[in-house]
Amino acid sequence: MTVSPYAELLGMTFDTDADGHPFVTMGFGRDVLGRPGFVHGGAIGGMLEMAAWVALRAALGEDVTTIKPINVTIDYMRGGRERTTFAAGNVTRLGARIANVTATAWQDDRDRPIAAARLNYLLKR
Repeated sequence: MTVSPYAELLGMTFDTDADGHPFVTMGFGRDVLGRPGFVHGGAIGGMLEMAAWVALRAALGEDVTTIKPINVTIDYMRGGRERTTFAAGNVTRLGARIANVTATAWQDDRDRPIAAARLNYLLKR
């Protein structure tokens, strides 16, 4: 997979879990620092967008499609601390022209997310 310059700048890596679902990892460092001791909200938002995008690309498979974001809503639930952050997306609807995706970011416990997003994409096949 080609990594976007933004994802590369923030040190994001892409992998799949044991079930083959893609996820994103971002280590804590100076490039993602917000207020002292916390991950910047913009870095978390960007990570959620990347997680949604890789989940959608995986769902589309080999289908050559232009993906354009229509709407992004992010809910910040708690501050991301000085540790590795993970994010994964889930395609909730994949239509002919529109896709709906959710994404969640967590640190120590996947059941205690630090942020979640709902994203809508326009698909041009």
